[in-house]
Amino acid sequence: MSIFSTAQSLQLPFLGGKPAAGGATAFDASQRALVERVNGYLTNITMLAGDFVQVGPNGVKTEGKFYLQKPGKVRFEYNPPSPVELIADGTSVVVRDRKLATQDLYPLGQTPLRFLLADRIDLLTETNVVGVFADDLFVTVVIEEKQTFGGTHRLMMMFGARDAQLRQWTVTDPQGYDTTVAVYNLENPKKLDPNLFKINYERMLQ
Repeated sequence: MSIFSTAQSLQLPFLGGKPAAGGATAFDASQRALVERVNGYLTNITMLAGDFVQVGPNGVKTEGKFYLQKPGKVRFEYNPPSPVELIADGTSVVVRDRKLATQDLYPLGQTPLRFLLADRIDLLTETNVVGVFADDLFVTVVIEEKQTFGGTHRLMMMFGARDAQLRQWTVTDPQGYDTTVAVYNLENPKKLDPNLFKINYERMLQ
């Protein structure tokens, strides 16, 4: 299973503002300032690499390495025994199973994590932000998508309160099941191998 798959609900907190007229969510000045800080962090990232831990179906934990290059490119390599690789090439996302020699293709624009891969992002105007929260450890932003893969998904992104650095995210599917990914040992490489982000479209046609 991949970062777009879901597990049993982890009962993570959902913290939001107050609904405004017309169904929008109203945020105060401090909440808007938090989102602007996150916008700046996400926009300033050009390349990122590190390790990740994913809590997947039924609490199963998998680990691996990831590589991100904006706009639109990311690769998640899962450690054995998991046979999974996830690759986005700027247009599409493929979930590849090395053991079964299969791969599933999705449009990048229909995946919840496209916000992390956008060249520039303004979360308050370009997404449906439904929650903003901060404590001593994290700044948390919750986004709701009503048409992603045919249902309502939520994406909860958590950033360090002091450095605004990405720490983890949780994708909640329409059934309420969560997949949580935490990232660490983050680096900002000056260059990444372009082959990391190549998708074999010929395999999809066979």
